[in-house]
Amino acid sequence: MPETITRRHASKVGVVVSDKADKTVVVRVDRIVRHKMYKRYVRKAATFMAHDEANSAKVGDTVEIVESRPLSARKRWRMRRIVKRGVGTVATKPTAELETP
Repeated sequence: MPETITRRHASKVGVVVSDKADKTVVVRVDRIVRHKMYKRYVRKAATFMAHDEANSAKVGDTVEIVESRPLSARKRWRMRRIVKRGVGTVATKPTAELETP
């Protein structure tokens, strides 16, 4: 009888920034790193596309994602659970500020 091997998959916690695609959410994961030269702490962000089978996550929700096999060209993560429901959209710059007069 073969033994079952349990693997630990990497997991990350981030905020959903887009839920427009079917069964897919885009999650922004923030991390704080120390700058090598200036010794200050800098916030860096990375975005991951994650599979959401039930389409339950909405923009602004805090979710936990885990590593998985490649599901598409850019999806290598699955959403495990919703940690906290958001109260709305993620803060972004309004389009009026982006336009130059």
